Amino acid sequence: MNTDLVVEKDPVLHKQERRTELMRKIKKNKLIYLMILPGILYFIIYKYIPMYGLVIAFQDYKPYKGIMGSEWVGLEHFRRLFSEPDFWMIFSNTIILFALNIVLFFPIPIILALMLNEIRFMAFKRTVQTLIYIPHFMSWVIIVSIGYVMLTLDGGMINGLLVALGFEKVNFLLNPDWFRPTYITQVIWREAGWGTIIYLAAMASIDPQLYEAARMDGANRFKQMWHITLPSIKSVIIILLILKIGDVLELGFEHVYLLLNSANREVAEIFDTYVYIAGLKQGQYSYSTAVGFFKGIVGLILVMFANWLAKRNGQEGIY
Repeated sequence: MNTDLVVEKDPVLHKQERRTELMRKIKKNKLIYLMILPGILYFIIYKYIPMYGLVIAFQDYKPYKGIMGSEWVGLEHFRRLFSEPDFWMIFSNTIILFALNIVLFFPIPIILALMLNEIRFMAFKRTVQTLIYIPHFMSWVIIVSIGYVMLTLDGGMINGLLVALGFEKVNFLLNPDWFRPTYITQVIWREAGWGTIIYLAAMASIDPQLYEAARMDGANRFKQMWHITLPSIKSVIIILLILKIGDVLELGFEHVYLLLNSANREVAEIFDTYVYIAGLKQGQYSYSTAVGFFKGIVGLILVMFANWLAKRNGQEGIY
């Protein structure tokens, strides 16, 4: 008669073995952990530790009283936010600019990467990459300043060209109808080239034998791109799209603020500029923190929903 003996490990001994195995792996890959250490410290110091300050969104925060001494007001600031006359204007402006980013900007780095991937003359390819990367290293102040010089009524290159062609001058900078085209054009100009880096890296990992087999079957360059390249980078596209959706209310303060003026406020005011004006200019720290908290919650919900939707359709998510 055979009897299976089950020997249970001592929990303390098992825990020590797991700790030893973990330390062995860390020691083996110490250079990799050292490389990611600055990034981990950045997120801890600038992203996680400041989250303690979110508590003032539920207080009538007074700097001289501090967080512990300020009066607790619960959801009062959130009720004020949703009842503000400008809330829906700011919300709609933010959503429209986000939609422009998704529809017009997001596909362009993919298209650029596909075009660059088809270039076989490496010197020309590197030159083009350098030229389209350069705007990313300019601050928004420089980008908007260049746009101002080109679009201004007094001596602007675009208006000069319009006059030379027999058209009237257009006040691009003060006309609300031109704010959104100006905004998205500058976003594309500055960030499209830089956004190709991840896609080109993903394309570099595609097995060349797939292209050889496709050529033997008579597939031209376009069909190879459509049936091999795009499906191979689909997971990367989906992950970046999910992360982009998480920034639905986080369009960036600096760019919009530099384009914002009294004439285009109705279409240009977004949550980022609203938080700056309410928080720093007007000293409403608790209220502006509540607005920022609302932005973060909306972004988190949308990321989780987009990730769930991607996995439901058989795609890879971010977790």
